[in-house]
Amino acid sequence: MGTGDWNDGMNNVGAQGKGESVWMGWFLLSTIEAFAPFAETRGDGDRAQRWRQHADDLRAALDGEAGWDGEWYRRGYYDDGTPLGTRTSEECRIDVIAQSWSVLANASNRQHAAAAMDAVEKYLVMHDKGIALLLTPPFDRTPKDPGYIKGYPPGIRENGGQYTHGATWSVFALAQLGQGNRAGQLFDRLNPINHSRSAAAIERYRVEPYVACADVYSVKPYVGCGGWTWYTGSAAWIYRAGLEAILGFHLQGDRLLINPCIPRDWSHYEITYCRHGDKDTLTRYEITVENPDHVCSGVAKLELDGAVPSQGAGESPGIALVDDGKTHQVRIVLGNAHRRPE
Repeated sequence: MGTGDWNDGMNNVGAQGKGESVWMGWFLLSTIEAFAPFAETRGDGDRAQRWRQHADDLRAALDGEAGWDGEWYRRGYYDDGTPLGTRTSEECRIDVIAQSWSVLANASNRQHAAAAMDAVEKYLVMHDKGIALLLTPPFDRTPKDPGYIKGYPPGIRENGGQYTHGATWSVFALAQLGQGNRAGQLFDRLNPINHSRSAAAIERYRVEPYVACADVYSVKPYVGCGGWTWYTGSAAWIYRAGLEAILGFHLQGDRLLINPCIPRDWSHYEITYCRHGDKDTLTRYEITVENPDHVCSGVAKLELDGAVPSQGAGESPGIALVDDGKTHQVRIVLGNAHRRPE
C-alpha cells in the first residue's frame, strides 16, 4: 500500500512493501477494463488477455476472504497481515472509497457491492449534519501507525471528516446501482451552496459557499465547518458527478450517450450542448429528458430531430455528433421497461 494509495495519509500501511490496499485492487480492475480495449485496437491482444486474466484473479480475491468482511469491503492490510477496515476494528472500521470503487470496478458479486453502499449510507453519511465521512471511527489511540493521517485530530480532514474528493465517488456508485434518489441526495449534501441555506448554516460552514471545499469537519464543536477551499480536486469531481452520473451526459469520441440516473420526482430536465467544430462551426444540441413514469433510470425512447437514430452493432444507445453549424433536437424518454436494476 505505502504511498501508492489514493489516501497518501495512510503512508505507513504497507511501508515495508508487504501491506496491500483493497481500494487499489478495485482501481487496478477499473484501469485494466479501460486500457484493455486500447491494447486490442493496437493489435496487442495477448497483452489484453493477460491483463484480463489477472483482473479475473484479482476480482475473485477481492470479493473473497481477502476483501469482503461480511457487511462491507476491507480497506487494506498492514505489513504484518493485520486487516484495516473490518467490523472488529476499533478505528477505521469502514472506509468509503473501498465501497464505492467496488461498484465502479464492477465487482462480480453485485449483492456485496450493493450491501457495501448500504453500509456507507448507514455508517458514513451524517444525515442530520449534511456531511459524508471518509472513514469512521477516526484514528486516535490505535497501537498501529497508519501514517500521517493519525496526526490530524479525530474528525478533521482525512481522519474521519468529510473529504469531499473521496465522497463524490459514492454519487457515481449509487447512480451505477440505479439508486437515483440516494445519488441525488448525496450530491445535494456535497453541493457547497446548500451549506448557505440559513444564517445558522452559514455560521457553521464558515467558508465560501460558491466553491467546493476539500473537507468538512465532523468533530464537536466544529461539526459542519469547511476547510481548504480553492484547493481541491473535488470541484471537478462534483461537476462530473452531476453531469455524468446523475444527468447521464457522456461524450465518447464523436458520439453522445445519455444514460441518466435521477431522483424519481424529477419530471424532466434539459441540457444544451454546444459543440465547437474544426472549421469554427458551432453546433447546438438541445436535449430534453422526460420522465413520465417517475423512474430513476432506463432510456425507453431516443430521438434525434424527430427520428430514431441508427445504432451500430454493439453500440450503446446514443447519437453521432456532427459539425454542421445547425441546432439539433434530442428527445429522451425514460421508462420502467428499461430502467437499471436497483
